[in-house]
Amino acid sequence: MSARCVMVLGTSSGAGKSWIATALCRHYARCGLKVVPFKAQNMSNNARVVAGAPMGDHPAAGPLPRWGVAPSGGSATGAAVERGGTWSAAGPLPRWGVAPSGGSATGAAVERGGHVPGEIGSAQYFQALAARAVPDVRMNPLLLKPEADTHSQVVLLGQVSRELTALPWRGRSERVWPQIAAALDALRAENDVVVIEGAGSPAEINLMASDVVNLRVARHADARCLLVADIDRGGAFAHLFGTWALLPEADRARIKGFVLNKFRGDAALLAPAPEQLQALTGVPTVAVVPMRFGHGLPEEDGVFDDGVAGSPFLPAASESREEGGLAITRIAIVAYPRISNLDEFQPLKNLPGVMLTWARAPSALHGADTIILPGSKATASDLAWLRAQGLDGAIAQHAARGGRVLGVCGGLQMLGEALVDVHGVESQGNAPGLGLLPLVTSFEPRKTVQRSSVRFGTLAGAWSALAGVEASGYEIHSGRTAQHPAMAASGDVAREVIPGLAWQNRTGNVLGVYLHGLFEDAAVLRALFGARAPTLDAVFDRLADALAEASAPGVLDALVAP
Repeated sequence: MSARCVMVLGTSSGAGKSWIATALCRHYARCGLKVVPFKAQNMSNNARVVAGAPMGDHPAAGPLPRWGVAPSGGSATGAAVERGGTWSAAGPLPRWGVAPSGGSATGAAVERGGHVPGEIGSAQYFQALAARAVPDVRMNPLLLKPEADTHSQVVLLGQVSRELTALPWRGRSERVWPQIAAALDALRAENDVVVIEGAGSPAEINLMASDVVNLRVARHADARCLLVADIDRGGAFAHLFGTWALLPEADRARIKGFVLNKFRGDAALLAPAPEQLQALTGVPTVAVVPMRFGHGLPEEDGVFDDGVAGSPFLPAASESREEGGLAITRIAIVAYPRISNLDEFQPLKNLPGVMLTWARAPSALHGADTIILPGSKATASDLAWLRAQGLDGAIAQHAARGGRVLGVCGGLQMLGEALVDVHGVESQGNAPGLGLLPLVTSFEPRKTVQRSSVRFGTLAGAWSALAGVEASGYEIHSGRTAQHPAMAASGDVAREVIPGLAWQNRTGNVLGVYLHGLFEDAAVLRALFGARAPTLDAVFDRLADALAEASAPGVLDALVAP
């Protein structure tokens, strides 16, 4: 089997490549084809834990890096499929989850067959689910996780590579290309169709010499390409023509169609521009995709609803909390600079009765019922930023009034008394925490990357609805958190509601968890909100329907024709 490859390129970041690739994955899967996604290199702090490549058995050049998760000797005894189908795959997910047990959490660091779980970008995770495929690290062999404006952690085939992280940007490409090509070749050999997503623009001529994600991949896969432009930004025809014109002549021939994405208005008014563009390039405009608000997928690279991030809730807390007879729960998520895994909150955005905002200033917390401190790729640095904005005082006041506070992963670490970094894992060094939980976090070089299934123990107060709830999620963190020794000696102890993974304060309104993905679990949504979010299958089907309706007849099928 040698898969046909369809590649989605863009005139810029934010053109809509990810969701169009997701729609293509579902479209071809519904045609009865065996489909997988692929993106050679992704830059994002939104990551998922997926099936790893076999140690010593992958067709990559040399063994996988061994400085990621050390084998723990755990076994994989349960399928990591979230119950209720709220945010789960159509088929089984990788089988490294551990069956829930009373008040405990265990994660298998090594899958059956010697596979080590690894990280990929969230976009490729969702694309794999849309394709009805089991996500694995080959689908995004190189993941760059920004830790500062000029520095990223490099994850190769799911595992952190310190060696590659230390190299300059242009020094990496020849080192990683053999693994990228081998991962793509392996996927092509096993499937009917590979839907490939590019990055940024293929016409970034300053990066062409070191390219491993756009044209080099298209050539290697002999891919048939679509070029997508965001027409809502304006200048789409110039973007399409300029991108096409800057490509080497042989690569222009790979562009089989232009896609105008995020269109608002009467498509008849576009004429005669598509015809004129085709006369100049020989490339037809094959789809005009309408703007889709609330399509149901998380944004890949930024905070969704970014235009209103930092806005306070209206009406205020003292005013009506109902809209059309529906009680409204107001949730504020602190949007620090190195926020990570923000995609896990998309189900809240899809949930009836929930109003979500992103907070970058104390005013944005006004009227919130719940404040969430999400994950962070640079916990100490983001905590310093939070303090500089005055958000620490606003969070403390909210908690003192009995308001609910939830910290997830890096947010949990911030809620404690102190961050200790004797190994220099984070550049900020030691730092005091927010002091809302009597805990201390010590950063360690070893990174935990695993899926976990858990059962919450006894909880009190505002989070008591979670008591006894079984949930599945994933862990990606470098810190280890424990009770503050001196505070524990004086009787100030956090209630440990999941051993090693979750703690609650004495009054019960502050909860910290290491487990990502709680709001993607149907049981958690039912316990906290008594509601369900739309299933992922429904989201994927709507995307595929929308793309098919917007495309010229026969175009999508022609892209994968022999």
